[in-house]
Amino acid sequence: MAIGMKQSLQLGQNLVMTPQLQQAIKLLQLSRMELENLINTELVDNPTLDESSESESTTQSINEMEAQEGPKVEENPQASEDFNWENYLENVRSTPNLPVYRGGEDELPSYENTLTQPANLTDHLLWQLQLGGLAEKERAIGEVIIGNINDDGYLTASVEEIAQKENFDPHEVEAVLYTIQNYDPIGVASRDLKECLLVQIYDMKREDEMLERIVENHLPDLEKKNYQAISKALGLSMEEIIKRVKVIEELEPKPGRAFGGAPSHYIIPDIYIVKRGDEYVVMLNEDGLPKLKISNFYKNLLEKGEFSQAQTKDYVQGKLRSAVWLIRSIHQRQRTIFKVTESIVRQQREFFDKGIAFLKPMVLRDVANDIGMHESTISRVTTNKYVHTPRGIFELKFFFNSGISRVSGSDVASESVKEKVKAIVAQEPPKNPYSDQKIVELLLKENINIARRTVAKYREMLGILPSSKRKKVF
Repeated sequence: MAIGMKQSLQLGQNLVMTPQLQQAIKLLQLSRMELENLINTELVDNPTLDESSESESTTQSINEMEAQEGPKVEENPQASEDFNWENYLENVRSTPNLPVYRGGEDELPSYENTLTQPANLTDHLLWQLQLGGLAEKERAIGEVIIGNINDDGYLTASVEEIAQKENFDPHEVEAVLYTIQNYDPIGVASRDLKECLLVQIYDMKREDEMLERIVENHLPDLEKKNYQAISKALGLSMEEIIKRVKVIEELEPKPGRAFGGAPSHYIIPDIYIVKRGDEYVVMLNEDGLPKLKISNFYKNLLEKGEFSQAQTKDYVQGKLRSAVWLIRSIHQRQRTIFKVTESIVRQQREFFDKGIAFLKPMVLRDVANDIGMHESTISRVTTNKYVHTPRGIFELKFFFNSGISRVSGSDVASESVKEKVKAIVAQEPPKNPYSDQKIVELLLKENINIARRTVAKYREMLGILPSSKRKKVF
């Protein structure tokens, strides 16, 4: 058998990820804020891009981009042919304009909310430390202690660790710690829950030995609401125990709560759904987004051919192609979001009319088949995109739910089941809260077949405590 080299011709199809396609995919999955940052960056980097004024027709400019045919906008940025400006402007076909929502200042956060810095526990304690009249060494110890307090207001390092690491006397550290624990908020810098509650009880100046003994010795029974065990151990009647438990419930287990928490994040919807008569109208929210157009200055230069060097001309043409593709990609992104939202409105009409209890099970494939796109495109479009509806503001992902089977009839969306679990817990008797199994039985009466572990999972997702911790004796 002879071994040799030969040539053969084969036909095949391959998917090539061109830079333009990569840019379009990237734009699809950007959030509104990320898109705004990208546009502002491109306005700085690309001299052929300009920001149009509100009076100019942005949609017309976008339609011009969409009207381009292959030879007029080169997909290959290395193409040597000149950019044909005249054909670009003359061959314009009209396309239907997308409805655009123009928000007013009433929907923006107040001016004070955009400037005010939230209170900080560390700064609040340091301010009190500076006004406390302590000696220089005591202030140094206090600063180290405050630096080891977490967001809940608890000390994360022991007195011995602080003394050893900073070369302090442990007795001095303990004394300064006691001083800080009496700062506002009372109980801050405590080492555990028991110490935190006791500091607050001492500050109330209630000379009640039994109250202190309940906190010191019976915290597990308090958590389980096992008041009978506390009554038996202390030899007090249930009325006396309940009276003291009411006092403990008024204490703050997390002194730093008022100063913690994540800062407020204001969501700007990408799209609005507005009810007009009996119909729901989908409108894009382009308020605040820079409107792009091609620079008239560079357009005139290309038309007149006023370039002294071929290298400069090639550079301008490359930037021009990049600008055209960016505008087309942004337009395509907006149209895709618009189509996806229209499909969601069609398929979730009952939700918009009647509320979350009528939310239907829906997957990405349902919308993909409806508008003729791939599931991966729908996934990118619905990521980090928000819609303003008459029912509130939701992420587009919210409308895609798994289905929970009914005993008879069509499936129900998981979000609807969560809402039903929440409603059942809200209506349960306080002294005898429903167990997860009882909730399963109540849902079964409503024709919803669900497992107990699924109810437990939904309850945890909703932040609802187990029945043993929801019980209210008084």
